[in-house]
Amino acid sequence: MPESAQDHESWLRLGLIPGVGDGAMRRLLDAFGSAGAVLSANRAQLTPHLGKKQIDSLLDGPDPDLLARTIAWLALPGHHLISLLDEDYPPLLRETADPPALLYGAGRRELLLQGCLAIVGSRNATPQGEANAEAFGHALSSVGITVVSGLALGIDAAAHKGGLKGPGSTIAVVGTGLDRVYPARNKALAHEIAERGLLLSEFALGTISAPGHFPKRNRIISGLSRGVLVVEAALNSGSLITARQALEQGREVMAIPGSIHSPLSKGCHALIKQGAKLVESAQDIIEELAWPVMPAIHSAATPQDMETEPLLQHLGHDPVSIDALAERSGLTVDALSAKLLTLELEGRVAQLPGGRYQRLL
Repeated sequence: MPESAQDHESWLRLGLIPGVGDGAMRRLLDAFGSAGAVLSANRAQLTPHLGKKQIDSLLDGPDPDLLARTIAWLALPGHHLISLLDEDYPPLLRETADPPALLYGAGRRELLLQGCLAIVGSRNATPQGEANAEAFGHALSSVGITVVSGLALGIDAAAHKGGLKGPGSTIAVVGTGLDRVYPARNKALAHEIAERGLLLSEFALGTISAPGHFPKRNRIISGLSRGVLVVEAALNSGSLITARQALEQGREVMAIPGSIHSPLSKGCHALIKQGAKLVESAQDIIEELAWPVMPAIHSAATPQDMETEPLLQHLGHDPVSIDALAERSGLTVDALSAKLLTLELEGRVAQLPGGRYQRLL
């Protein structure tokens, strides 16, 4: 293995040079063979490969405070710097058109070499969408597949929670430095992933969230994975960017269909019309990708409790107002409210904004 794959301080110094991005780093490594050799090169040697401002930045070196903070962070247990030449750099990601030259990790580095499936979707997910994402994440993780997502609210968070329930665990690819958590509401989840899964970022410590970071990190989510499952997405959803990048990377794209009345189903339906595989169970994914797994799995959408509740039949699977439900069921509003509260406490029904209710199982 090249010496540069082991010399992580040289990699770190090179990676922290302002204005020298992944493409430039790959060109330099092709030309010089190692990060250490790049840092030792003079202006004349660098001129064929970089512009003047990039050479000036490289010769000036990284910000010393940021370098020192990052070295201290990397010295903590479970913190990693993964370079493009490391043996455990994710092989599928390395084969993409624009692999990050450096990745920062917190948690179980070995997950990078496991089979991965991305689950993505809306931040403003419905309760049913979140339930589906968590159930699919759990089903896939239970057979050793690592669930990859982006730590956003909604579908991403639910998928991570499901992944953490099985041995496959989960990888969260974030759009900030790993010393920050965005969104803050997922702080506890991020800490749990760092302990039992893997947090991953191409961004240096101290990097704050910015709109352009999230489409950029999406190429890593799809690049790590053999396929991408879209659970819920509006037509202008960022999840469709991930799906498009997955197609460009030669990955399989799959989608869960939903109600024809829901705006959050329209993105999934558009993908299915364009050739994405319609998925109703985790088994569909296993079969589509011909994925060898450990034990047999069951449909992620199958309720654990098969006991029949007449009110659930009246609810259907689309959001419904209590007045419409009263008309369907013949029950009074007071009787309905009591039943719905019981079903909410059992996790079988969710109350939505506007006084509507939706069945979860």
